[in-house]
Amino acid sequence: MPEPTPETHVIDFRTAERLLDARDPRGAVKLLDSVISSHPGNTAARLLRARAYFASAQLRRAEGEFRHVLEREPDNAFAHFALGRTLVRAGRAGEALRYFRLAAALDPRPDFVAAARFGEVGG
Repeated sequence: MPEPTPETHVIDFRTAERLLDARDPRGAVKLLDSVISSHPGNTAARLLRARAYFASAQLRRAEGEFRHVLEREPDNAFAHFALGRTLVRAGRAGEALRYFRLAAALDPRPDFVAAARFGEVGG
């Protein structure tokens, strides 16, 4: 098999996006693994892989990838929100609220603000 090139990594990334949209998250992960092994600092690929892990209910892996993205991009509102959703799905809603609030503070989109529950008593 020929050595992957930067062009094949771009093709794999775009194909992984399409696979995720087509509800094939495991196929997306397979393509992204090689992209990330060649470009470990590529946060876009890691964010896409995190979304694919979430979609395939691999919540620990999704959490790890979202946290990895946030280490490099602490102002990434979507990554905070997605980490919060991952934690809720894993039964850790109390821990998730912090990430929802950070997401809403960074980007006051209605879905981020609703998840942050700013107006609730005790919230």
